[in-house]
Amino acid sequence: MRTAPGEFEIIRDYFAGAPTGEGVVLGIGDDCALLQPPAQGLLATSVDTLVADRHFPADAHPAAIAARALRVNLSDLAAMNARPLWFTLALTLPHSDADWLRQFADGLLETARTYGVSLIGGDTTGGPLSITIQVIGSSNAPLRRDGAGVGDAIYVSGPLGAAAAALPVVLGQKMVGERDRSDAERAFYYPEPQLATAAAIGPLASSALDISDGLLADLGHICEASGVSADIDLHALPVAPLARRLAGERALQLAACGGDDYQLCFTVPQARMAALEKLGLDAVRIGTVIEGPREVRCWLDGERWLSESAGYQHF
Repeated sequence: MRTAPGEFEIIRDYFAGAPTGEGVVLGIGDDCALLQPPAQGLLATSVDTLVADRHFPADAHPAAIAARALRVNLSDLAAMNARPLWFTLALTLPHSDADWLRQFADGLLETARTYGVSLIGGDTTGGPLSITIQVIGSSNAPLRRDGAGVGDAIYVSGPLGAAAAALPVVLGQKMVGERDRSDAERAFYYPEPQLATAAAIGPLASSALDISDGLLADLGHICEASGVSADIDLHALPVAPLARRLAGERALQLAACGGDDYQLCFTVPQARMAALEKLGLDAVRIGTVIEGPREVRCWLDGERWLSESAGYQHF
């Protein structure tokens, strides 16, 4: 009978062989990792916890769970125009399952190789399934939430609503054809951190963040931090084709409030808009920063539009 791997076996057999990259003097296996920070720029760090049956189905494929967990954390680095360097993993498991661990590790390390980020340490323990990842990156020109000014144009980097429309499919609440199921799973488990877009807009944008809790909720954070308001034309939102296929008339609502697409929302002063257009990005202008009481106002066909949702709530 095969013995379930313990803590040190998990580290040795599944994660200790992770490739190490830039600045890793000592990686997995000691009490601490030893890192050499870049000579220039600032370090950017963020941490997120994903809990089974709240942020992902507990019975999802382990490789898909791992890919989602790392990708959504890397999106935080993209939001601040930081280049990924390193990450740590704290893994809580209800039981030690060798097959599950192998698939999870394969998905995690494949994602790490895709984005050139090194696993440098972490922890494992028993308990309800949850995954905590801390990412560390470097930025020479960080983007923040508090720089938006009156008159700035508001952009999103790409289509919205796909992940929110995919959620009922991922949870097994909505039956669809094979093509739509495959597209739904990719939208939910494999969001694309907008690292290249962030690097391109870094010299031009006045503020930015990634869209995790819903466009309107997240844009509200820019308004709060910058002391401004925003006017949004809902017809301008780039609604994802998958959202239209799966959600029909609700697609616009999901694009505005659904979240989990991990596109960027950013603002650009009028004087830099021509330079932005020359970049040839897929970014779409959706509104304008205005004076006001730190709120997001939405307009549809000339009428004020009030959302039925305030975006994702963590509690």
